[in-house]
Amino acid sequence: MPRALVSDRIVTVFGGSGFLGRHIIRSLAERGWRVRNACRRPDLAQHLQPLGSVGQIVSVQANLRNEASVRAAVEGADAVVNLVAVLHESGRQTFGELHVEGARRVAEAASAAGVGQLVHMSALGADANSPSVYGRTKAEGEAAVRRAFPDAVILRPSVVFGPEDNFLNMFASLARFTPVLPLIGGGETKFQPVFAGDVGEAVAAALEGRAVRAATYELGGPDILSFRQILEYILKTTGRKRLLVPVPFAVASMQAGLLQLLPSPLLTKDQVELLKSDNVVSASAIQQGRVLEALGVRATALETVVPSYLYRFRKAGQFTDIHAV
Repeated sequence: MPRALVSDRIVTVFGGSGFLGRHIIRSLAERGWRVRNACRRPDLAQHLQPLGSVGQIVSVQANLRNEASVRAAVEGADAVVNLVAVLHESGRQTFGELHVEGARRVAEAASAAGVGQLVHMSALGADANSPSVYGRTKAEGEAAVRRAFPDAVILRPSVVFGPEDNFLNMFASLARFTPVLPLIGGGETKFQPVFAGDVGEAVAAALEGRAVRAATYELGGPDILSFRQILEYILKTTGRKRLLVPVPFAVASMQAGLLQLLPSPLLTKDQVELLKSDNVVSASAIQQGRVLEALGVRATALETVVPSYLYRFRKAGQFTDIHAV
């Protein structure tokens, strides 16, 4: 879309330097927002600068574990977006500290500073009764946000895909080196992959007043696919033939117990627990209009985006005959 003139509206985005953050910041910058990217390492956020006009995007130091830095980051802001989350714990970066306490600090700071709008990024796996710590802390974080900032808009995306994603890229990379890919739990878990750019548009739409205040929206793409179907799509797109082997949840959990000891684990026991439940938009969200389309965003299908970045995993990269894949 054409870029709007830069206004005097300021939005503080916590965690804007990550995969999803850059898409959200692009959408906000296109609408003229002045973006204050609050992150732990501003020196590593220079890749965000070209997404806006000169001086439109500024990175500042903030850590969700440090309340003073959070308060400083929201001072003078008209809106706040919190994207901070982790898929696995590492050192002091724990689920409880970031998903719950960090979310609480952001919401309380936004409320105290008189910020008009707060968008909190959660996940479809958020459930107070989830067997997964990730799922439970996501739900606890939502509750903490509601207590501190009752009018906050909460977004729950399914698995997010895009050029820098850690899902499709990971399995496409694995397929280069291993003749076998695991179908955890038989590969029957269902997902509703949503494009990162669409999530960015949803955040911008919420801040532009299209979202119902205090509502929770569930964001999913146009297709519901099983884990098996997603792996088959990755193999088809990258032109590789690999054996898909069903792995029972119990066995996958034991394997994950070893893998999670790695510095960057491919799989954790907690993620295995998440895979026991489908990750799709609920019937109630559809009936109540708490979905992507209600925000004026048309969902993007996998096949319109994914080939443009998974081609690098083909045997000859961009020189592979796409008609033969």
